[in-house]
Amino acid sequence: MNTRNSSSTNTVPTFVSSSGWLVVGVVILIFFFFCCFKMFENLDVHRIMCVQSPVKGELTWYTTAGLKWQGFGKITKYDKRSMYKFDIPVRFNDGGHATMRGSVQFEMPADKTHLSDIQSKFGNDDNVRASLIQTVVNKCIYMTGPMMSSKESYAEKRNYLINYVEDQIQNGIFKTVSRDTVVKDNFSGSEKTITLVEVLHDKNGTPLRQEESALSRFGIKAFNFAIENMPYDATVEAQIKQQQSITMDIQTSIADAKKAEQNVITVEANGKASAATAKWQQEVIKAKAVTEAQQQLEVATLRAKAAEQTKREQILLGEGEGARKRLVMQANGALEQKLEAYVKVQGVWADAFAKFGGSIVPQFQMAGSSGTTANGATNFMELMSAYAAKNLALDMSVPKK
Repeated sequence: MNTRNSSSTNTVPTFVSSSGWLVVGVVILIFFFFCCFKMFENLDVHRIMCVQSPVKGELTWYTTAGLKWQGFGKITKYDKRSMYKFDIPVRFNDGGHATMRGSVQFEMPADKTHLSDIQSKFGNDDNVRASLIQTVVNKCIYMTGPMMSSKESYAEKRNYLINYVEDQIQNGIFKTVSRDTVVKDNFSGSEKTITLVEVLHDKNGTPLRQEESALSRFGIKAFNFAIENMPYDATVEAQIKQQQSITMDIQTSIADAKKAEQNVITVEANGKASAATAKWQQEVIKAKAVTEAQQQLEVATLRAKAAEQTKREQILLGEGEGARKRLVMQANGALEQKLEAYVKVQGVWADAFAKFGGSIVPQFQMAGSSGTTANGATNFMELMSAYAAKNLALDMSVPKK
């Protein structure tokens, strides 16, 4: 019994000692993990991180991505770029109201001086949006409204509205002067008094500022200011629709007038073109006729010249032939012609003699003188032959030598 009790008493302290060390180990492990999460911090590329040291409270800024040393310090992160969306009422100098809806983007500074100033004044990203960005944008939109009328804000000065707001957000509120003036209402035609707000400029034309922009003082850059839509109150909307209808009617009338004027110009131009076409068609016909006449004249001239040349050629040929014949006749006394004529004459009498039906020999012959021929036909032919030879001056006798 004593032995059993002694053994039981010795085991309890051993068990308690093991459990205590286990608890201590777990605590140390938890503390180690807690220290790991407080020793380092990973920074995304689109963010800026501020680490405030736990002892001295010094601020350390990190602007590049990666694993950064925390050292148990307090961490504050800011987006490098953000967008603020607004939905702000605005009042114009003619009493009209509208709601400006849109957005503006802003970029945080990268230098430690401005970042430390932002951290000390606002403490986190949400406070920068609510206390700085929102306040500045709302104020600039509110101050821009009185610089124009409702009509001007949606028509001729719409770009000025955007530029005025964006300029004042970044550089500060304009210094302005107000004055009352009487104008005629474009819709009702009645006169009314409005307060015009005009921006003051220095001698160089630079707008004067009433105060410096808070964004500029903290190094924050605003950009890409955009108005998505801007609904007006019911009265202004009705006036806008009426004005748009009038404007459309005017534009339609102008377009119709220009169309009619253009039609007159077109008809006149077409008439001139048709007249010019007809004129040039006649000119073409005339040119063709002149060309044909010139061609005929040239052909006739060439033919006349050719005829003249042929005439001269024939004359020369005739003169040459006549001269040749005269020379031939002079040389032989026209013997060939004479012989040819003589032969023809003899042929005629010979033919007549052959066809003579009478008696060549006389039937009765009277005694007469000796040597006398009593045949009359023979005598007649001999006489005619002699007469032909005489006319041809042809000597038929054979010379002795």
